[in-house]
Amino acid sequence: MIRVILTDIEGTTSSISFVHEVLFPYSAEHMAEFVREGAADSTEIREQLDAVADTSGVAREDIDGLIEVLDTWIREDRKETPLKALQGMLWEQGYQQGAFRGHIYDDAAEYLQRWHDRGLRLFVYSSGSVKAQKLIFGFSEAGDLTPFFSGYFDTCIGSKKESTSYSNIIDELGVEPRTVLFLSDVEAELKAAEDAGMRTVWLVREGDLPVTKRAVTTDFSGVDRFLQQG
Repeated sequence: MIRVILTDIEGTTSSISFVHEVLFPYSAEHMAEFVREGAADSTEIREQLDAVADTSGVAREDIDGLIEVLDTWIREDRKETPLKALQGMLWEQGYQQGAFRGHIYDDAAEYLQRWHDRGLRLFVYSSGSVKAQKLIFGFSEAGDLTPFFSGYFDTCIGSKKESTSYSNIIDELGVEPRTVLFLSDVEAELKAAEDAGMRTVWLVREGDLPVTKRAVTTDFSGVDRFLQQG
């Protein structure tokens, strides 16, 4: 029996276009100013810049060079942990100032509440930082959805395409793998989760459903039918 639902965000609970057409452009436009203003005053920002320097090889004192690295990572949609952390801080500013609200599919918002009310434990696993995850659900178009979730995982636990990451999550949750259902729009992530013993459902929000042996659906009502079937 499924007792835990672990969900991806981009392309699963939320549209890919929101991330790429709203969040990424906002971070690209404001990252340089955000880093320059915070480099002297924020310990959190300085720690992430240390990590950018370590990863890129750019000298730590070269702020312009570090900003250039961050801009490149944004354009390339790199899953670098310090970038995701800095984006999370920057997006928090945007959410709080009302520049945008987090997109959540209507069916996702409905079933997240239903599953929570049924007693299922809900967790998020996304390449975006934990801060960014809490923001998209906390400042969503459907209101504050964070009370539905028991926890969040990002790339600090490991790559989403590596089975060891899902094993690490299982260990942290202290549950049997087959009691966890992972939702994602990326087949490689589903394969990694299955290799760790989780059950999966493939969300295909746009386009034709693939021919596959995996459980596949276009929306969360289809996930719910899978749950009802056991």
